[in-house]
Amino acid sequence: MPDQTSFRLPTPLARALARLARERGVPKSQLVREALELYLATQEPASTPASVKERSARYVGSVRLDTRAVAADPTARMIRQRNWRE
Repeated sequence: MPDQTSFRLPTPLARALARLARERGVPKSQLVREALELYLATQEPASTPASVKERSARYVGSVRLDTRAVAADPTARMIRQRNWRE
């Protein structure tokens, strides 16, 4: 293996890894390589970063404005007047 990487694991994860390696009779490093290969194989290829509009599109309509709260709060009223787009 040409490259070596070191990292820390939370104790419960390290124990689970050691237990599975013992059960399968393989080195822990083999399990980590297998898990990493599987993870990387399921990731979408890197592409051009989406615009803010594209990244936020799924959230449109998920927040409702409480107009009574805005009316009661002078700062919220000012922000809405300056920034709200009808």
